[in-house]
Amino acid sequence: MNFIRRVFHHPLAPLGVLLSLVLLVPLVARALLGWSDPLGYLSDLGTAGLLTLLLYRRPWWLALPVLLVWSLLSIASAELVSAVGRLPNASDLHYLFDPQFVGNSTGGGLAHPWLAAALLSGLVLWLGVQWAARGTRAPRLPRHAWTAPALLWLAHGGVQYLNPSEADQWRLFNLPHQLLAAATGQGQVQLEQWLEGDVPELPVQMAGLTQLDLDGEPLLAAPGQARNVLVIALEGIPGAYIKTNREALRSRYQDNLMPKLSAWAERGMNTPDYVLHSHQTIRGLYAMLCGDYDKLDNGTPKGIELLTQSQRNQACLPAQLRKQGFNTHYLQGAGLRFMAKDKIMPHIGFDSTHGLEWFSNANYLDFPWGKDDKAFFEGALDYVGQLKKQKQPWMLTLLTVGTHQPYSAPEEYLSRFDTPKQAAVAYLDDAIGQFMDQLERQGVLKDTLVVITSDESHGIDGVRLASSWGFNLMLAPEQAQLPRLKSGTYGHVDLSASVLDYFGFQVPDSLSGRSLLRDYALGREIMSYTNGKLRYHDGQGTLTECDFQQRCRYYASTGFIADSATFKGQYGGLRARQISARAEGLDRTLLQSPLNLHYQFGSPAIIPLQAQIKDDWADNLIGAQYLEMPKGSLTRVRFTVRSADPQQNAYILLKGKEREQDVALGLPEEMLVTPDQPLEMDFSFANPESRKAFSFHLLGYGLGAVEVSDFSVITELPGQEEASEEPQDDNAQSS
Repeated sequence: MNFIRRVFHHPLAPLGVLLSLVLLVPLVARALLGWSDPLGYLSDLGTAGLLTLLLYRRPWWLALPVLLVWSLLSIASAELVSAVGRLPNASDLHYLFDPQFVGNSTGGGLAHPWLAAALLSGLVLWLGVQWAARGTRAPRLPRHAWTAPALLWLAHGGVQYLNPSEADQWRLFNLPHQLLAAATGQGQVQLEQWLEGDVPELPVQMAGLTQLDLDGEPLLAAPGQARNVLVIALEGIPGAYIKTNREALRSRYQDNLMPKLSAWAERGMNTPDYVLHSHQTIRGLYAMLCGDYDKLDNGTPKGIELLTQSQRNQACLPAQLRKQGFNTHYLQGAGLRFMAKDKIMPHIGFDSTHGLEWFSNANYLDFPWGKDDKAFFEGALDYVGQLKKQKQPWMLTLLTVGTHQPYSAPEEYLSRFDTPKQAAVAYLDDAIGQFMDQLERQGVLKDTLVVITSDESHGIDGVRLASSWGFNLMLAPEQAQLPRLKSGTYGHVDLSASVLDYFGFQVPDSLSGRSLLRDYALGREIMSYTNGKLRYHDGQGTLTECDFQQRCRYYASTGFIADSATFKGQYGGLRARQISARAEGLDRTLLQSPLNLHYQFGSPAIIPLQAQIKDDWADNLIGAQYLEMPKGSLTRVRFTVRSADPQQNAYILLKGKEREQDVALGLPEEMLVTPDQPLEMDFSFANPESRKAFSFHLLGYGLGAVEVSDFSVITELPGQEEASEEPQDDNAQSS
C-alpha cells in the first residue's frame, strides 16, 4: 500500500501514466489487432508525443476532454475497421458517433471490448494520479522535446513520399495523424493552385468514361436464347472470394471461404478484373441497373436524383426489358423504405418491388437487418416458382443482406471460423449453393441468363484494391460458346448494356460502358471511389490513385485490379485536379446542380407501427437519406402524417442527421397524430455551409398504422421560394 502511495506521489507519475495511456495502449492494441507496420508504429509514436506535450502539466479539467475524444476516436476507428474494413477520413467521421448505427452494425456489442476497457482503465488511473499530484508541480520537459513528434511525422511522410506503401490506411496511420495529414494535403493543393497562377484548366475528355461502346467482337454468333433474366447481388462480397478470380490474377489471398460459389464459377463466364465503382448498396444497384456511375463522393445518390427524371429512368435495364415484354421484379431481404428503394425500384422499371414484408417463412437467425441468407434464398426459390407459372418472360433481381455487419451466423459456423465475418460469408456460400442447385434441378438454368455479382465490397485486410474488387459470374444456356475467363477490365457500369446486348436488343445511347459479351482490342477508361481513394485507369497501362492527402500516385498496371503494380511516381496540382474533374463530370451526368429539386418521399402506403422505436435506421418511415444541400441555400420540408387506424393514436418524431450526427431541427421531440387530426408541418432551415449526407429520420410508434401522404424536401437559393412549383407526380421533379 505504501509502495502504491509512493508511486502515485512520485513527481514523474503523471508523465508515466500519460505515456502509458497515449503510447503503450495504442502500440499494444496495434500489435493485437494485427495492424503491425513500421509506419503505423511511427504514427502512434508521433501522436503520443504530441498529446504528451499538449497535455502534460495541464489542469485535469482541460486535458480530460481531449483524452476522452482521443479515446473515443481510437475505439470507434477499431470498430469501423472491424466492421467495414477501412479507416475513416474526415468525411467518414459521421459513422463513428451515431450510437444506434454503431449498435445496429455491431449487434449491440463492441468487436474489441478489451480496447475500450484498457482506455477506460488508463483514464481512471490518470485521473487518480492527477488527484494524488494536486498541488504538486511536475518537472518541465526539455524545450527540444517539441521537435520529437514533428521529426517522427516528417520521417513518416518522407518514407511515404519516397517509397509509398500499398498497405491499408489503418496500418499506416492512426486517426488523428490521418486527419492532420489530410488537412496538410489540402493546404498543399491550395498552395500549388496559388503558385500555378492563371494556368488555364482545359476541360477533361469524358467520352471514354461516359459513352456506350459496342464496337467489340461479339462472343455469340446470334442473340442469346435465354427466356428470363436473374440478377443476384450478394451483399459486400469481393471478387477475391471466387477461386477462379484469385487464380487468374495470381492473388496471394488464398482463404477459400466460398467453395460452393467457386464451384459454380467453374461452370460459367467469370470476369476477374471487375471493378466496383463505390461503396453503399443503393449506389451499386444504380450503377449495375442503370448503366451509369453513381457519385464518386458523398453527394446525393443518383438513384434519388433519378426520381427527378422522367426519361433517363426509362433507359435503365428493368424498364428496357419491360419494354421488350418482360415482367420485372425486385426482391431484397430488408425493408424497402430506407434510401427510398420503395420509390427508386418502381421508377427504373420494376413491375413488382418487394422487401422484408413479402416473406412469410421464418428466419433461422435473429438478424437486425432482415432475412438471414438461408431464409432469404428459400423465399426467393418460392418467388421463382411463382414466376415460372407465368407465360410472360421475367427479370428478377435479388439482393441479400446477411453479409452486412454484424455478420450473424449459426453457432456451427462461428465455431469453424476465426471471425463472425468469415462465418457469415460461409453461411451465404452454403445458402446460394443450395439455391443454385435447386434452380438447376427445376430446369430454370436452361432458359435463364443468370448474373451473380455483389453490390459493393466489404474489403479484405491486406488484399490490394479489395474494396474495389468485384466479380461477375454469368451463366447462360449458350455456356459452351462463352469463355470461362473473360479478358479485359469491366465494372458495374457495364452490366445493363451487357444484358441487353446478350438478347440483341437495342441499347440506349444514354447508357455507358461496354458489353461483357464482346471482346475489345483496346483498353478502356474506368474509375472507382472506395476506401477513401479515387482511382482512375486510363486504359493504356496506367492506374492513378488519389488519396485523402490530395496526392496522386500512378502505377504501371495492365488492368485495374491486380495483386501488385509497379509504382512510377506521384504528383499534385493540375494533373491531380484533372483526375478530380473526371469524377466531378461523372457526378453530374444526371443533374448539374442539387438546387431547385423537389423530392417527394411520401406515398399512400399504410405503414404499421411498432410499440416502441428500436433505432433510427430500421424504423425510418421514409427514404430521404444522404441528400446534398449547397452552401448558402435554404431547405424547406413539408410533411403530412395521418393515422390509418380509426381507433388508435400515433406518436411521431422527426430527426435530422448530417453525416449521421444529429442536427437540431427545432421541432418538438414528440408529436401526436389522432384519427381525427393529421399532423401537418411546414418548416425551413438554412445551410450556411455545404451539407452532404443529410438524412431525415421520420419515426413513429403506437398500436396502429400511419400513412405518410406527403414528405416534400426542396432546396433552393433564398428568394426563389415563390418560384418553386408543386410536384406533378409521386416521386420528384425539377422545380
